[in-house]
Amino acid sequence: MRLANINGRLVLRAADGFIDVAKASDGRFGPDPQSVYACWPQFSTWVQAEARAQDGLEIIEPGIEAVWGPPVPSPRQIFAIGLNYRDHARESGVTVPEEPPVFTKFPTSLTGHLRDITLPEGSVDWEVELVVVMGSTCHRATRDTAWQHVAGLTLGQDLSERRLQLAGPVPQFSLGKSYPGFAPLGPELVTLEEFDDPDDLELGCNLQDDEVLQKGRTSDMVFDVPELIVRLSAVCPLLPGDLIFTGTPAGVGAGRSPQRFLAPGDVLVSWIEGIGTLTNRMVSA
Repeated sequence: MRLANINGRLVLRAADGFIDVAKASDGRFGPDPQSVYACWPQFSTWVQAEARAQDGLEIIEPGIEAVWGPPVPSPRQIFAIGLNYRDHARESGVTVPEEPPVFTKFPTSLTGHLRDITLPEGSVDWEVELVVVMGSTCHRATRDTAWQHVAGLTLGQDLSERRLQLAGPVPQFSLGKSYPGFAPLGPELVTLEEFDDPDDLELGCNLQDDEVLQKGRTSDMVFDVPELIVRLSAVCPLLPGDLIFTGTPAGVGAGRSPQRFLAPGDVLVSWIEGIGTLTNRMVSA
């Protein structure tokens, strides 16, 4: 199953386009893309039993004017993990962590595929990431049960303004990573049965001129997805629709010599195997 947020409505990918979920379900499930996560088991059952048949259902083909929003537009909690790839820890000049460094990105930083992102003053960096979407409440999960609480996976960028992030005696990670548009997400949420191995996916990003910035595999994470769910849920109950940004591989701008950051006119193209491509253009304020 592949879900998207197009023109503010929840849609389900079909063979030749998308199905509007609210219309196809006769209102059983609403048009708000966020609302489906509160009833994820019922929705999944409906998709398997009825929507996949597609007989008589109207197929939508998004045009050039379509607005792609984040597939999870208003989560209650967004967790993010730092230094979760050994090569990224090395380029950052720190040791590989024994506990996952956790911060948050605020929900107002979310945006979607093909949306422009306004660059603030400072040094804005890229960080391509696999993003986990929770499908049920999860508190004190075990590794054996962790994946059972996941609705699906999507693709995100943890954009970061490095000057603010690292300013002062105590770093401002959450604030420096939460400007409007600093969490582009999408283009779709993909459920686990669509992957041969959800623990081993290639991911990367490049500029539109095909210059590769990052490339790695999620199997290289220090803390894999089940371990992150175990450690986060040991403290905070994870709620349906919550997001976990799982960390980024090496290749960020701050780790280069000389350092390099995003500029107006840059088009950042991010991708994850089995999920798709997320494209965002940087613009000046």
